[in-house]
Amino acid sequence: MKNVSPCATCSRNSTGFCGAILGSVKTAGSNEISDWQHHFVVPASKPVLASQEASPDIYVLCHGWAFRFLQLPDGRRQILHFLLPGDLFSTSSIFQDRVHFSVKALTTIQVSAMKRAEVQSRIMTNFTTAAPAIARSCASQIEAAEKMLAALGQCSGEERIAYLFLQLMRRIAEQTVIRENRYPLPLRQQHIAEAVGLTAVHVSRILGTLRERGILDLSNGVLEVLNMRELQRLCSLN
Repeated sequence: MKNVSPCATCSRNSTGFCGAILGSVKTAGSNEISDWQHHFVVPASKPVLASQEASPDIYVLCHGWAFRFLQLPDGRRQILHFLLPGDLFSTSSIFQDRVHFSVKALTTIQVSAMKRAEVQSRIMTNFTTAAPAIARSCASQIEAAEKMLAALGQCSGEERIAYLFLQLMRRIAEQTVIRENRYPLPLRQQHIAEAVGLTAVHVSRILGTLRERGILDLSNGVLEVLNMRELQRLCSLN
């Protein structure tokens, strides 16, 4: 008996990039693990992909949180993007065997690796469905990168953190039911600092101020928004 693919029971197997590439899991044999795709698990805080590392695969995050980042020669790190379930590591990896960034697991994650040659073949075969999905992914990544660039260049530390939280909140809400404005957010202050270009000490000070002002509270991996209107007012990019 062949093993059943994790994609068979995934809620994202018929939407977005995965839906465009994998097609309906109801087709004959589509529940079985294929020879061009495999899944693997990476523990929290472990590297997943290194910058300029050649790979025949493209990667999609199935479960957990991860992040793309650039490592500077002096050891400093800039987090470029937080990856949530269903996210491609990068749309550029569909066409290139090397990427300019590295990826690390934030929590324990499961990853789907698909052979690039097969993905490209499926895109050409099902172009009318796959092309729009890829275009939306590209547009989303470009928009997120440009808005974060504007935040880093023009906004105060408080505004940067507000922008980061609001964007993550929107993405989380698209995937799960949110109650009482409580969002699962497994970020440490160091991760926030490396995403918004501040020191961890500065981030700690800002989070304390936002908590004292009754705007939000981040503790035990949960972001609780106490005053949504004020949080939104802080971020002019939204």
